[in-house]
Amino acid sequence: MTVDRSELVSRVRAMAPVLTERAVRYDREASFPFENFADFRRLGLLAMCVPERYGGFGASYADYVRVSEEVGRYCGATALTFNMHNATMLWCGEVADALTMSTGERQTHEHIRAEMFRGVVEDGCIHSQPFSEGLAPGATAGVATRARPVDGGWRVTGRKIFASLSGAANFYNVICQQPGDDTIRFLGVPADAEGVSCVDDWDPLGMRGTVSRTLLMDDAFVPSSNEWLPAGVYNQAAERYPWLFLSLCPSYLGLTGGVLDVTRAYLRGELPGQAAGARRDHPMKQIGWGQMQLRHQQARALLYRAIDEATLDPSESDLVLGWSAAYTVMEHAAEVASTAIRVCGGQAMLKHLPLERMYRDARLGSLMLPWSAEVCMERLSKARLYD
Repeated sequence: MTVDRSELVSRVRAMAPVLTERAVRYDREASFPFENFADFRRLGLLAMCVPERYGGFGASYADYVRVSEEVGRYCGATALTFNMHNATMLWCGEVADALTMSTGERQTHEHIRAEMFRGVVEDGCIHSQPFSEGLAPGATAGVATRARPVDGGWRVTGRKIFASLSGAANFYNVICQQPGDDTIRFLGVPADAEGVSCVDDWDPLGMRGTVSRTLLMDDAFVPSSNEWLPAGVYNQAAERYPWLFLSLCPSYLGLTGGVLDVTRAYLRGELPGQAAGARRDHPMKQIGWGQMQLRHQQARALLYRAIDEATLDPSESDLVLGWSAAYTVMEHAAEVASTAIRVCGGQAMLKHLPLERMYRDARLGSLMLPWSAEVCMERLSKARLYD
């Protein structure tokens, strides 16, 4: 059934009260948003980016950005985990359709992804996508996880840090390499496979509801049917369509919008739990409010443009737009949250009001790999200066 972008966004917006209420508990307990994902499953949003011919809504990457932004407006941690699931749907769906494969690879991929998508549509399976190993910031560099070929599949051994959805996902979709081969493989490690464990405590500064513990895989068996992309196609995707590395940004763009919502309510004297009355007539607070709106609009305009104009095989000038969008969204999220603390004053420190949590969440956007703020600025600093 065809569902347009506005309908998908409206489904999330209708959840705003419960998303906002639950966010408090997920942050306090550093617990996963199981209830939110149950609602997403009920509303069909887990299958949002699954192509229509496989039973999903067939949402495009641009559609996803708007929906994810709306989720982030109410709960940043839920938006980030929602991203990890949908990123796999997009890699294997819209992006894979645009890439080059042999006839045999295409046929095998169609067979494999049909079953993967069926699991999402019919069984409500949740996919995580832990890539980072803490070795290098690149999308295809610093991969130490190894996949040893065996009868019927692979034996995977490795370690992924900040593995969001730890203990909640049905599949941990990892990039890895066969010993002696530089080709990247994209494998779905079953969460219940022998040798799979999530370790370490999870008590971070912000985005606490992502539950991003360390994922260990010790000779875990992965069937051949869980090789979500043919060998080497992830390398091709990362090089030819790097725009999906922006998929974390709408979570933070939405969070920025949520900070504006809270600040506006405070200035109007309408924020539940605030002790003071309206503050909108104070000139200095008006200036801060104006600065917040400006940064939000700048970030949104850059991200929307980068996604809406995204093409296969981007030029360096195209990538400058993408890096600028990522940097601006993440840095502006922190700046807007910081300004909101100043505008709202001492009450912003109180944990029974949402700004304290949003401020902590917003501080972490600049760290998100592979296009972290540092990586983007390093690339922007050299772009178009050399042949």
